[in-house]
Amino acid sequence: MALYLSKLGRLAFRRRGLTVLVWLFVLGGVAFAASSAPPPPADTFSMPGTESQKAFDLLEEKFPAASADGARARVVLQAPEGTKISDPGPKAQVSKLVAGLTGTPQVASVADPFTTQAVSKDGTTAYATVSYKAVAMELTDEAHDTLLKAADAARSDGLTVEIGGDAVPVEQALNGTAEMIGFGISAVILLVTFGSLVAAGMPLLTAIVGVGVGVSAIGALGSTLGLSSTTTTLALMIGLAVGIDYALFIVSRYRAEMAEGRGREEAAGHAVGTAGSAVVFAGLTVIVALGGLAVVNVPMLTKMGLAAAGTVAVSVLVAVTLVPALLAFAPVRVLRRRDRKAAKGKPLSARRRRKAAKRAARQKPNMGARWAGFVLRRPAAVLLFGVLSLGAIAVPATQLELGLPGEGTMAPDTTQRKAYDLLSESFGDGFNGPLMVTVEADDAKGVAAEMGEELAGRPGVVAVSPAVLNAAGDTAIINIVPETGPSDEETEQLVRTIRQDLGARADTGTEVLITGQTALFIDFSKTLNDALVPYLGLVVGLAFLLLMVVFRSVLVPLKAALGFLLSVSAALGVIVAVFQWGWFADILGVDQPGPIMSTMPIFMIGVVFGLAMDYEVFLVTRMREAYVQGESTEAAVVTGFRHGGRVVAAAALIMTSVFSGFVMEDNDFVKMVGLALALAVVFDAFVVRMAIVPALFALLGDRAWWLPRWLDRLLPDMDVEGAKLAKEQTRGTPPRQRGERASADSR
Repeated sequence: MALYLSKLGRLAFRRRGLTVLVWLFVLGGVAFAASSAPPPPADTFSMPGTESQKAFDLLEEKFPAASADGARARVVLQAPEGTKISDPGPKAQVSKLVAGLTGTPQVASVADPFTTQAVSKDGTTAYATVSYKAVAMELTDEAHDTLLKAADAARSDGLTVEIGGDAVPVEQALNGTAEMIGFGISAVILLVTFGSLVAAGMPLLTAIVGVGVGVSAIGALGSTLGLSSTTTTLALMIGLAVGIDYALFIVSRYRAEMAEGRGREEAAGHAVGTAGSAVVFAGLTVIVALGGLAVVNVPMLTKMGLAAAGTVAVSVLVAVTLVPALLAFAPVRVLRRRDRKAAKGKPLSARRRRKAAKRAARQKPNMGARWAGFVLRRPAAVLLFGVLSLGAIAVPATQLELGLPGEGTMAPDTTQRKAYDLLSESFGDGFNGPLMVTVEADDAKGVAAEMGEELAGRPGVVAVSPAVLNAAGDTAIINIVPETGPSDEETEQLVRTIRQDLGARADTGTEVLITGQTALFIDFSKTLNDALVPYLGLVVGLAFLLLMVVFRSVLVPLKAALGFLLSVSAALGVIVAVFQWGWFADILGVDQPGPIMSTMPIFMIGVVFGLAMDYEVFLVTRMREAYVQGESTEAAVVTGFRHGGRVVAAAALIMTSVFSGFVMEDNDFVKMVGLALALAVVFDAFVVRMAIVPALFALLGDRAWWLPRWLDRLLPDMDVEGAKLAKEQTRGTPPRQRGERASADSR
């Protein structure tokens, strides 16, 4: 691979103008396609194969006029203190609100609370249910404005009015602040790392191109593949981070090759052949981790994962082609000012390059080499400290509570939360999480009536509504109000019990399904929990094979995977402490601590595993390269840190800055993901990869590179360390230089 990538890098370097034009053409083409493509579809949530989804599909088929998947709004109205909602004045105001909403844009029906008996026992509170023809994301601004204005009018008449349901607009769009902050901090880090404006700007420029192509392609294919606008969130977040890091790694290796006296084209080819090989394998691990989200079988997560994986693939292509082309435009200016003069001369011979490398090795060790030496002298202490510190931070993760965000977890000052609290106080906690039982049978009316009586006497059920039949009379709906709230364990147990009992007692030809938001959340959590182990096994297994091919070792991939578990557990521990327990909630803008979103663990595992393997590949490939060239394991560790420690630290800081910027967003899920990824990067890069990994190398010694002979014969030789590339360059050296090398070797 190193040989082929080197040829590709040389070609891009020589044909720099053509390479840049091709990428500009691609960027312009996909941008034009995105701008002219139909609008992306609205966000939809489905879980194929679950009972809740089957019930929703059945309702859409049997009750088409009811808009089973349409948006809902519950307008909660409370009479002034000392009066009842059924008094003439308040009742007239409620009727006015119902009449004002009936027939308005996209409204399918409005249920009058006095007709549907939606009045509390104490007579002070009522609610009107507004059903829409469209799903929440397809509601127009006019529909939202009509709903809000009707509520304001009722408030002005003296009623307390709050609105719940998915029809209420929620302003949580990304505002772009995260990208700008992360981009700015990345620029500063690159400038400090490289000491050159040109070198600092190159990774930023290529990252923009890669993300631009990836995100534009998502927009262009949105209507065709059903990719909503939120699909780009993960692609933007990951693409920006890895795009900068991959270019950073290749530019840094180019500068190192130039410092050793190579010619400009040769340095570019060698950088792409060696560092580019690491970039390709690092990108593959990220792609495997993101693409593996398809195992979960939740279309929303699958689309986000595949879109982000595609953007990472584009970032890899940009790194191995566009980066060497841009280096050709400024082959010397990417160097530090003090190194430019020497780089303007003729390339050094192979003999002189070796002498220059030896002189550089005898120079004062840089910070990376000094840190590696410190770890090698105290490997047991460093290993123990790293494992225990991450283990202590991970302790809160043992109390992890998963759930999905609902109105009960919103900020107390939102109208949705106020409506939720009013309904709980007036109708009971379970009223905010009703269950819907669908009965499909030849005699749906009789079966539903029998089941309704049985459900009414069941513990944990406070109310059962009369069955509602469809026009054909073969399907009925029964609404159940549980005693406990939607997120309570008792409610989940009630759903499981009813499903088991009614499903077992159903007659032949009768299908009984339970759905509703509460049942949907339960099914969603179960789906994710069931998919977690297969997903982890698939991702870790494939990545283990990739890393075994890269490093030709069993223990190196094994410790890489175990280190990932430490870093992701520690990050989850902090997330639980902040978002579930409320630690530092005010500082981070977390309005309402509560259960962690069910998608978080599996989502975090996919992203963090790919990024963790990035650092493993970046750092250990340089160690492997030194080991193959004859250095001992301890010396190879020092060499890897001398050349790669600074780059990996800069890459980790860049990723941390990019992800940390998303903590400032208003979207709670994006805020949680941004903080989790930023912490995971810090833990994995600075504790696992730069402390625990070298400590393990010191303790294992040459055994770290152990690989059974039979497996060594089976694995393909990808030559990531560039051994074949070095031989090819030796064969391509002029005869006089080969003679000098042979003479030097004999001495």
